[in-house]
Amino acid sequence: MLVLSCAAESAHAAYQVDISAPAPLEKLLKANLDLVRYQDRSDLGDEQLQFMLDTLSEQVTQLAATEGYFSPVTTVKVDSVAPTTRAAGNAALSATASGATMIKHVHVQVEAGPLTKIASVDIEVVGIAAQQDTQRIDTIRRNWSLPVGATFRQESWDQAKNEGLETLQQHKYAAARIANSQAAVDPDDQQADLSIHYDSGPRFTLGPLQISGTRRYPESIINNVNPLAVGEEYDVNRLLTLQRQIQNTAYFSNAIVGIDNDPEHPDMAPVKVQVTEYPIQRIRTGIGYATDTGAQVEGRYSHYNVFNRAWVFDSQLRIEQKRQYGLLNLAMPPDTKNFVNSVSSSWDRTTLEGVDLRSFRTGIKRARTGELYDTAYSLTYYRDELQQENGATLPTDTIVTQGKHQALVPGFSWARRNVDNPIFPRQGNLFSLETGFAIKGVVTDQTFTRVDTRFKQYFPVAKRDIVILRTELGGVFTRGSASEVPASLLFRAGGNDSVRGYSYDSIGNEQNGTVYPTKYLVTGSAEYQHWLTQSWGGAVFYDIGTAADSWNNRTFYSGVGAGVRWRSPVGSLNLDLAYGVQKQQFRPHISLGIAF
Repeated sequence: MLVLSCAAESAHAAYQVDISAPAPLEKLLKANLDLVRYQDRSDLGDEQLQFMLDTLSEQVTQLAATEGYFSPVTTVKVDSVAPTTRAAGNAALSATASGATMIKHVHVQVEAGPLTKIASVDIEVVGIAAQQDTQRIDTIRRNWSLPVGATFRQESWDQAKNEGLETLQQHKYAAARIANSQAAVDPDDQQADLSIHYDSGPRFTLGPLQISGTRRYPESIINNVNPLAVGEEYDVNRLLTLQRQIQNTAYFSNAIVGIDNDPEHPDMAPVKVQVTEYPIQRIRTGIGYATDTGAQVEGRYSHYNVFNRAWVFDSQLRIEQKRQYGLLNLAMPPDTKNFVNSVSSSWDRTTLEGVDLRSFRTGIKRARTGELYDTAYSLTYYRDELQQENGATLPTDTIVTQGKHQALVPGFSWARRNVDNPIFPRQGNLFSLETGFAIKGVVTDQTFTRVDTRFKQYFPVAKRDIVILRTELGGVFTRGSASEVPASLLFRAGGNDSVRGYSYDSIGNEQNGTVYPTKYLVTGSAEYQHWLTQSWGGAVFYDIGTAADSWNNRTFYSGVGAGVRWRSPVGSLNLDLAYGVQKQQFRPHISLGIAF
């Protein structure tokens, strides 16, 4: 550590530094050399400057070694120049009692020499893994990120060692460690021989949960959503699954899950769960804007301990330019099979594309949200009213009719998430299915069956880019007239997650500028994302789709466009500009890319 102290009357070491070196090394030297970091200090003396000059070559050698240069040659030249040659306002430009201070100009030239390459890599593992998990050891060697022939850098060496250690620690061997490691560098031959020995330690198994932090809500909530089995092998991903399951409930804002990796007690290691609870009551408000439904204001009130039994009451009110929505919901805590039983009522009014649609729903649901699968059973009563916004009579060539129509629909929904990252997927697919039916006469005006499916596939390209394909297929099937099916169960297309380049719900049975719901829906999309950095990227896309009452009388609408992508903390924020080919219009779209 260099201690800089000098009396003001003897501080004559005003100087500036120029460094000439290969680009990666030059940046490193400018950021870390003492000679550079202290050049704007006004209290430096000649002795301190001389000390830094004397130790400069040693510092350069140490820093260059981290980038793979082990034989740099450093040349230093010092000139004295008049104060006017320095930038005005520098703290080192000051007059002393003996007159103006002369400025020393320090020229540093570094010839980096050849880069050091990896000549050999020796990776060994001792412990139980050496006898019982040779496949894991092969994985470490196969995925080693600093192979023979690569440039030796200290940062890369540290990263490679830690990646191998994480491969062991992630599954079974929670106490794995680096027993020893060595990078033997020969500066003359510019070669490095790497050697690392891991100790896997014992194989860990999981014991029962040890829960802390619960004061308002019962521990049974955590036990009921726990997917871990006592005695199963330790796996980091399984602990993360439990953590996400806890945070998916309505009661906990945070959860920390882990075990003690004491190699003396590997069997039945207790799983320690520390949670932070939400307060019993919460009020949330917000304002925003969506390209589909316009400006919005929202309020929400929740109570998480109704009847002192951890029942959750949730009420929402959202007012948008083209939509008004209200919800009342009462849900029980998860049961022993992680199912949540609930009862709800909602009212929804949309005024889109000339159609005024008002929908009332009430029903019961039994739903389970898992790590990979969601399942829900429901019984919902629909009562809808549809009319033109101007109050005129609906045309005869629409399947919907004016007035109120009702249906009691037993429903089933199922979703599967098979992606590498739940927030920012790069590989894998998502699939969801919703289906229901109604029988005429059972609080229902018309017998029908409804099916709606969605699929999205992610393909990684190179190291950063992604191709995304998605499709949606929907249909209402009935032998009778579909005019008495509640309109909110029918289909329209267009908008952010449908066909971009067209306004929300603007594709359907269009009559005189008004777009009516239809019996069938099909949409598809192909998108290519190119990521410039970890956070920012761009996209080009092509969307196509239609909503029709008959496949013999349909028009496919397509849209093309480009956009910007930002990985926000809650998901990918998409800013798109799309061109609707059939309607010859440009339309902006803003959406949050949350996987369904």
